[in-house]
Amino acid sequence: MNATTLARNIIRQLIESGVSDFVLSPGSRNAPISIALYEAEQAGLVNLYVRIDERGSAFFALGLSKASDTYVAVICTSGTAAANFHPAALEAYHSNNKLLIVTADRPAHLRRTGSNQTTLQVGLLEPIASIDISAAISISEFLTGGPLHLNVQFDEPLLSDDRSDWLAGLAPRPQSYQQGFPNEVFYPKPRGVLVVGHDRAGIDAAAISHFSRTLGWPLLAEDPLSFPDAIAHAALILSESDIRASMQPDQIIVIGRATLSRSISALIKECADVIVIDPRASTIDTARRATEIFNYLPDSHATPDSRWQKQWSDAAVVAHKSLNLGWSEQAALASIASHIPNEAALFIGSSRPVRDLEAFAAPRTGIHTYANRGLAGIDGNISCAFGIAEKFERSYAILGDLTFLHDISALVNPSSANLTLFVIDNNGGGIFNTLPQAGVPGFEKIFGTPHNLDLEKVIRGFGSAVSKVKNESDLLHALNHQVHGINFVVVEVPDRATNAARLKEVTHSLVNALRIGSNLA
Repeated sequence: MNATTLARNIIRQLIESGVSDFVLSPGSRNAPISIALYEAEQAGLVNLYVRIDERGSAFFALGLSKASDTYVAVICTSGTAAANFHPAALEAYHSNNKLLIVTADRPAHLRRTGSNQTTLQVGLLEPIASIDISAAISISEFLTGGPLHLNVQFDEPLLSDDRSDWLAGLAPRPQSYQQGFPNEVFYPKPRGVLVVGHDRAGIDAAAISHFSRTLGWPLLAEDPLSFPDAIAHAALILSESDIRASMQPDQIIVIGRATLSRSISALIKECADVIVIDPRASTIDTARRATEIFNYLPDSHATPDSRWQKQWSDAAVVAHKSLNLGWSEQAALASIASHIPNEAALFIGSSRPVRDLEAFAAPRTGIHTYANRGLAGIDGNISCAFGIAEKFERSYAILGDLTFLHDISALVNPSSANLTLFVIDNNGGGIFNTLPQAGVPGFEKIFGTPHNLDLEKVIRGFGSAVSKVKNESDLLHALNHQVHGINFVVVEVPDRATNAARLKEVTHSLVNALRIGSNLA
């Protein structure tokens, strides 16, 4: 099959399968599919985005997929271009996102011959399933809800004089990958705790909230911005072992993965009866262990202990009253989280921001939150936020300075959406100042990694709007000042060492308040 016919066949099948968003990185070997996509865009059948950096392109597509919960295709040429898709592919795999990766390739007979820009691309993106295509196949049967890699062999000539109306009669249909789940029943113990990981195992927040109410247990959410009934500051409340022991439940249910807080992880580890609810346990996390594992929310028949719920609620009240954050990155993140308008989207960067929101943000609802918690990397975070923003009228993102710099090439192709990105500038890797390696010989060089850059100037160099805030008042003004298009806000906070020391003081004060309140002093 010639290259043009093969490319058209693939694009036609994808459109008929409901794929409407395509992200393209230009190249030569993928020219047949690029031309086919342009023709489909001109016919009003697809949304075509072009990004020159394959790594950012894949994360942009991942953001689109997260926001739409549909398959989004990302396309590139052969060779190292395909390898640059791997970070986003791994994130999509571990988050079970619908990312469709299409890599152009040389014909199979050129592999292992020294042919230019030719490597072994089949299986390159493991553990994602990879399909090697040299002729027409039925693609829809492989679109089962997780990420997929199509490696397409294009032989020369790559261009064609065929001007036939290959899009005639094309009828797109909505994507549908609903799975049926057995009606399982669960009989919980009266004194339990529900822990919800940030990605919720892909389960709808409203469904989890309903499940939580049927349990009548305290809800500990890594994403408190999606659960207004969550116990505020749980990660801080449980940070001291004696307080954690006094609040040890008889049973814990974990929805998804709990990956942020060491204290909540310790609570889970110390509990003898742990139930897991996560569909990935049957396909991706197959070595996961628990007393019992459900692939979806079971029906709960509970007899909760109201005194147990009150003990946790009272602790949250005491914790909240004891917090005195001053001007800090934690205060800035908590303020941003509480003032983002309803119906907006928020992308939370990996490393310190996502942990600070878990620990310090007040529980609320009304916004759509996203984070890359599959593998929790700092790569591609700007690109992912750009992709998410395409699907919302207004969006926000919170990133650390190193996370921002790691994906700075994304600013070459900024989104056209209304997106405000807050960059927390503490001149380096602030999370390491709060970890055991803080203060080891050579810390600043091998962990702190100060960038010593004026981020305002860096951002302006890319032609993006930017402002700087240094206090709460300026931050609230920036939040209320709606700017069309991409807008950066550099949040200047105390240095990393000062922030780490302040975190210890805040936690110590909170723990003392809890001890007095629970007679553990």
